[in-house]
Amino acid sequence: MVSTPTRRQPAGRPGRPTGTGSTATKAKRPAPVTVRLRNGYRRFWSALEGNGTSRNGSTYYLILGSTLALTAIGIMMVLSASSVESIAAGKSPYGDALKQGMFAGIGIFTMFVLSRINVVWLKRLAWPAIIAAMVLLALVQVVGAEVNGNKNWIDLGGITFQPSEASKLALALWMATVLAMKGKLLRRWQHVFVPAIPVAVIVIGLVLIGNDLGTAMIIMMIAAAALFFAGVPLYFFGIAGLLGAAGAAVMAITSSNRMCRITSWWTGESCADGIDANYQATNGLYGLASGGWFGVGLGQSRQKYSWIPEAHNDFIFAIIGEELGLVGTVVVLILFAILGAAIYRVVVAQEDTFHRVLAGTIMVWLLGQATVNMSVVTGLMPVIGVPLPFISYGGSALLMSLCAIGVVLSLAREQMAPAIRPKRMLKFKATGREKAPRNKKSARKRA
Repeated sequence: MVSTPTRRQPAGRPGRPTGTGSTATKAKRPAPVTVRLRNGYRRFWSALEGNGTSRNGSTYYLILGSTLALTAIGIMMVLSASSVESIAAGKSPYGDALKQGMFAGIGIFTMFVLSRINVVWLKRLAWPAIIAAMVLLALVQVVGAEVNGNKNWIDLGGITFQPSEASKLALALWMATVLAMKGKLLRRWQHVFVPAIPVAVIVIGLVLIGNDLGTAMIIMMIAAAALFFAGVPLYFFGIAGLLGAAGAAVMAITSSNRMCRITSWWTGESCADGIDANYQATNGLYGLASGGWFGVGLGQSRQKYSWIPEAHNDFIFAIIGEELGLVGTVVVLILFAILGAAIYRVVVAQEDTFHRVLAGTIMVWLLGQATVNMSVVTGLMPVIGVPLPFISYGGSALLMSLCAIGVVLSLAREQMAPAIRPKRMLKFKATGREKAPRNKKSARKRA
């Protein structure tokens, strides 16, 4: 019996070294820089989009895990940042944290309920939701409470509710519904303008009447994101950008408070009337600087002793940097990056326009708001009253943010393999349109 020999490399020719021919030389020659950059770019986006990973549930659990982690950090930091001023005011040091925890519990429960239903059914709530949001925003100007110059709250039995936060989710849902119905008609400016733009302008105008420019900016961002993910031609955004810049300039010039904030941020000096608009931002930077690498310790912040106004709200990121150091702020940034990358995977996997617009708008809303907040705290932008999602104190903002994540989780759940997909909590009776294919199939079987 003769055994089969193993495969060997061919012997080199006499007088010619093996492997030094022109073919071997070309194989070993490194690829050009442009080719390597292009390949690296493609690998990056392929990894970001997570081709095929949504089926195993990784996207679903990345969204869920990062959201719960950010919410837990928020409750912990609200307790730390608010306890000192609460004691000084004669209140319980745990009051604000307990209230935040209560809204977190309600929000997480609502998030899980929304994650187990079919998002298509939310289309039925689009028009009632946007009408209710506009009515509540108008009602704020009649019976609302004014806090720090902004009139955006309604007091319901000792619990304040901010309708402008609910209007973010309502507008995202409504615009996704309307733009999905228009489809290819969005190539024409008439269909882009009506009715999406007028309704968005009404919502933004009602928020601006309450003197809340920061929330109005986020709602503008939501409207622009909805149009972008719906496939509106890009030149519309150029025109809208010019009009938005002109409107922002007019609002800044006509308000001495806004001009004071902008000039103080730009020059670093106090305003002409002696008001130091940079006081809050300067002390926030002091907090970040004093934290160093690992912070001064949880609960040991010095800036929260009335040096930073709204330390548990808009400037809570500065307290995180002071108590937990650079490591703590980087952890928060990584969690937001994970959340954004996971939602992006959900967006790019959607073929239906309604699903894509709704998920993309929520992604821009949450990440854009987080970017604006952290830019303000780090001095990259003038002081604007925008909370940090999931972390800043505020029940309305936390509740609406968790509801928005519940909608995205529902889309991520549909991408999972049926064997590992979480079961639905709510079952709805199918409409006639949904029954039609089943009836046709049964008719064929009978035939």
